[in-house]
Amino acid sequence: MELNRRTVIAGAAAAGLAATTLGGTAQAAQGRKPVKELFGTLADGTKVYRWSLANGGTRLKVLSYGGIVQTLEIPDRHGRYANVVAGFDDIADYAAKSPYFGALIGRYGNRIGKGRFTLDGTPYQLSVNDGDNSLHGGAQGFDKRVWDVEPFTRGSDVGLRLHYTSADGEMGYPGTLRTTVTYTLTRHGDWRIDYAASTDKATVVNLTSHVYWNLAGEGSGTVEDHELSIAAARYTPTDAGLIPTGELAAVAGTPFDFRRAKPIGRDLRAGHEQQVLAKGYDHNWVLDKGITARPEHIATLRDPRSGRTLKIATDQPGLQFYSGNFLDGTLTGTGGRTYRQGDALCLETQHFPDSPNHAHFPSTVLRPGQTYRTTTIHTFGV
Repeated sequence: MELNRRTVIAGAAAAGLAATTLGGTAQAAQGRKPVKELFGTLADGTKVYRWSLANGGTRLKVLSYGGIVQTLEIPDRHGRYANVVAGFDDIADYAAKSPYFGALIGRYGNRIGKGRFTLDGTPYQLSVNDGDNSLHGGAQGFDKRVWDVEPFTRGSDVGLRLHYTSADGEMGYPGTLRTTVTYTLTRHGDWRIDYAASTDKATVVNLTSHVYWNLAGEGSGTVEDHELSIAAARYTPTDAGLIPTGELAAVAGTPFDFRRAKPIGRDLRAGHEQQVLAKGYDHNWVLDKGITARPEHIATLRDPRSGRTLKIATDQPGLQFYSGNFLDGTLTGTGGRTYRQGDALCLETQHFPDSPNHAHFPSTVLRPGQTYRTTTIHTFGV
């Protein structure tokens, strides 16, 4: 039986189980002003700060470097808290070897083939950092930039506004792009992300968040027993470089069918040619709802061991599900344990990969006078 989240939070607070790294007790279930502290210093001397905030039973720690979600703590069915996202303890690891743990991604989430596209008759060559392709904005994408962070409280909500201006030509992209990303923790413990951007020259934009989830707890082992559902009857197959072929293929009768919840590991080794290319799942699902005016529920992730659930709502047309295929045991996380293949997964709301090179994909073009806006909401439960 699914427990009421407020009952679980209240029980945890009453039992004194709410005291962890935020230094709180029952206050962890209450909204309060975000707290700032020095996290570390980059090689060039730039200071990186960490912001801690809590509301509705959810606790979040965010870095000014890359807008990174370093930790996110939620209770299990017994009210016991755990950090459910992968990350590092120091800034040097994030700067030197992070596979985008918890980061804001831009200007373009996912891949662009050969790092090339043409817009209004003008060809552009982007930074290439994934074989022949451009991945997640290039070698110095938004995940490697220091953002200006402004904390806020608004009614019963608490949050952070993160600002970054990307210069014309940065990583090869045209136009000066002014970006604001707002992280909000609601009184119910939902984590909401609102993205906004404007440009002074026609460009392409596809912003997302690259959190690695393990609802059993960071560093606790495989997520193959997590149950996942995705409201999508199609997905975009890729070539050997993980660039979409342009086909919108049916999931029916394939390991890519998550229309009904199933354990991630059930079909993970089915031998489908697309799984062989990606070493698992690393694909974009074409959401049945398409682009919507407001966020709609599109995916649910559940850990049967802890009872923790994550529901995702978005207005975007795609969802990239990545099953942690390239984690190889060489990275040690915040809990002191190494991450191996399949120890965490990503669910990235987005437009489609390589959209600038596929006219029939939803457009990612942003022009002067327009404002790019999109919202994703994460709802936690047990």
